[in-house]
Amino acid sequence: MTTINVRHPDQLFIDGRWVAPQRGGHIEVISPSTEQVIASVAEASAEDVDVAVRAARRAFDSGVWSNLDVSKRSEVIARIGVELEKRSAELAAAWTQQVGALATGAPFMVGAALFVTKFYAGLDAKKYLVEEVKPTDGRGTAIIAREPAGVVAAIAPWNAPLIILINKVIPALLAGCTVIMKPAPEAPLEGYLIAEAAEAAGLPAGVLNLVTAHREASEALVRHPEVDKVSFTGSTGAGKRIASLCGERIARCTLELGGKSAAVVCEDYDIAKAAKQLAATITLSSGQVCATLSRVLVPRHLQSQYAEAIAAELRAVKVGDPLDPTSQMGPLSMERQLQRVVGYMEKGRAEGAQLVCGGGRSKHLDKGWYFDPTLFTNVQSDMTIAQEEIFGPVIALMGYDDEAEAVRIANDSPFGLFGAVFTADTDRAYRIARGIRTGALGHNDFRMDFFLPFGGFKQSGIGREGGVSGLLGYTETKTILLDAAPSAL
Repeated sequence: MTTINVRHPDQLFIDGRWVAPQRGGHIEVISPSTEQVIASVAEASAEDVDVAVRAARRAFDSGVWSNLDVSKRSEVIARIGVELEKRSAELAAAWTQQVGALATGAPFMVGAALFVTKFYAGLDAKKYLVEEVKPTDGRGTAIIAREPAGVVAAIAPWNAPLIILINKVIPALLAGCTVIMKPAPEAPLEGYLIAEAAEAAGLPAGVLNLVTAHREASEALVRHPEVDKVSFTGSTGAGKRIASLCGERIARCTLELGGKSAAVVCEDYDIAKAAKQLAATITLSSGQVCATLSRVLVPRHLQSQYAEAIAAELRAVKVGDPLDPTSQMGPLSMERQLQRVVGYMEKGRAEGAQLVCGGGRSKHLDKGWYFDPTLFTNVQSDMTIAQEEIFGPVIALMGYDDEAEAVRIANDSPFGLFGAVFTADTDRAYRIARGIRTGALGHNDFRMDFFLPFGGFKQSGIGREGGVSGLLGYTETKTILLDAAPSAL
C-alpha cells in the first residue's frame, strides 16, 4: 500500500505558512473498507477561516497575483502540475483509502486531474481575458474587460475530491483570483497535497489557502463578507443553504449539485450491450457519482427482458476490497451513506417497486460499508427512488410507450444534471437530447469531457465548470466608456 506523506497534517495552510488551528481541533479520516482511522488532520474553526480569508483578501488587493501577467500565472500553474505529477501514486492512494474507490481506477482519475491542470497551464488565456475595444453609439471608445472575480471559496465533496478541487482551484488561479480550499472532512488529503504542490511551485503567500473543517467553520467561510465567490460541489440540500447565504449578500456562486440522470434506451439498441454498459456505470465509484445513470427508461414491452439482462450483469459484479485488483466495486464511502441507501431500499419496496437483485449489505464481507448492486423494476415516476438522489449502486428501471413519454419521464425530476440516449440513430439521439432538460447528455455511453462545460438545470446547480467556461466563471465583466482609446491598447 502506498504511503501518503502529508507533511503537516496537524496544520492549516494560510498566508503561505503552515499554522496550527487556533482551537487545536482535529478531524479523523475513516477507511470505508476497514472502518479504521487512516489519518488525522487539523480542524479549522471560524477564527481560522477568518484569518485565511483575510490573507486571501490581502493577496488579491495587493495585485501580487491578479496583476501578474497571465502568462506568468500559467507558468506557476504548470509548476503546480509538475509537483502534483511527482505525487501521482499518493494522490491515487488517497482516493482509494479515504473513499473506497478501486485502486485499479484511481490512477485514471489522477491522470484526468493532471491533464486538466496541464490544459489550463497551456491555455492561451489572454485570448479569453483580453480587453475588447468597441465603438460606442455615442462618442469615444468602449472597453469591455474581464477581471478576476476576487477571493474564491472552493468547496469540494468527498466522492471525487482531487478532480473537483482542481476544476475549481486551477481556473480560479489562472483568472487571477485568490483561493481558500475547503475539502470535505471525509476526504481532506488531496487538499493538503495540492497546498504542498503550490508551496513548492512558488505561489505567492495568501494566493492559495487550505482550511479543513466541519459545518460551522464551513458556513463561516460562505458567510464571510470578504469572499467574493463561492464555488461548491455537493448535495442539493447543502447547495440550497449556500445559495441562500450567498443571496443575503449577493455574493457570486457556482453550484454543481445532485442528479437523478435518466438513460433513455431505444428499442433499436442491443439489450445485452445496454445492460453491460448500464451495470458498469451504476457501479462506478459504488454509484456515488452525481451524474450516474440511476434511472433507466426502456420500451415498456421490453422491460422484463431488460430487468433480466441488467440483473445478470449486476449479480456478476465482484464487490470487494478496493485494493484487490480483481474487485469491480468497492464499499460505500461512509457508514451514514450506507444507512441512507438502506433507507431507500425500504422506501422502494414500501411504495411498490419490485426488487430484482441486491437491496442489502454484501453478506460475504463482515467489515466495511459494502452494499450489493441493486435493481428495482416497475418503478413509477412518482416513487421516492425515482425522484430522490440515492447516491449508491441502485438502478430504477422504468417503462415508456413512445419517445414523447420517454422525454416526459426523463424531465419529471427536480434535477437536470446529466443523461444519455442509447440508439443507433444519431438524429433520434439528438432529437431526444434536445428535449431533455439537462446540462449534459451522452450518446450510447456514460460520456464526460472535462474540457467542455459541465453543470445542471433546475436543482442540479447554477453555472458551469470545465474548459474555457470554467475559466470565465471566475471573472467579472467590466464596461469602461472613454472619450478615446487609451495608449495602452
